[in-house]
Amino acid sequence: MQSDEQLVTAYRNGESDALEFLIQRYLKSIYHFAYRMVGTVHDAEDVTQEAFVKAWKNIHKFDPRKSLAPYRTEGSGSGFKAWIFSIAKNTALDFLKKKKAVPFSSFGNEEGDNALIERIADAEALPSEVFDRADLASFLASALAKLPPMYRVVLTLRYNEQLNFREIAEVLSESIHTVKSRHRRAILLLRELLVAPKDVV
Repeated sequence: MQSDEQLVTAYRNGESDALEFLIQRYLKSIYHFAYRMVGTVHDAEDVTQEAFVKAWKNIHKFDPRKSLAPYRTEGSGSGFKAWIFSIAKNTALDFLKKKKAVPFSSFGNEEGDNALIERIADAEALPSEVFDRADLASFLASALAKLPPMYRVVLTLRYNEQLNFREIAEVLSESIHTVKSRHRRAILLLRELLVAPKDVV
């Protein structure tokens, strides 16, 4: 299977099918990411479409030897995955700024699984009473909605899109130290919200 970078090179050399392969490879992930950022199917579809149009228009700027801000700057290497997620992140945030609202949907999928709950790892486990709640899904969604956007993005990329901290740093155009610090703070804030009395969250 060709790598992302090989497909980019092939497209630049006139192989139009290469772009279709890239879109197929990332369409589902970008859509799910957009959905968790904007909260509705219709808006997520619009953001996803706009993100891929931007990628198509700027694909000549992609260089795996350079980092992102948002499409190209000097720095250490980054991959196409980080590049396309960076475009999607900026597109979603621009969309939310226009709407002057920042909704945030549940981390659960259609099967009822919750990747965030299943994958969160920290020195101190979340209190057991959190998992005893019958309304856990809505409870978690409510808590997540109270987090500032910069923390929501980090949690989404880490636990739903399974990006590592270096990839998240590339997507956000931040240092890996900043991303790790933001992740720790997000977990602490989320824990505080999850253990708060029901009438507070």
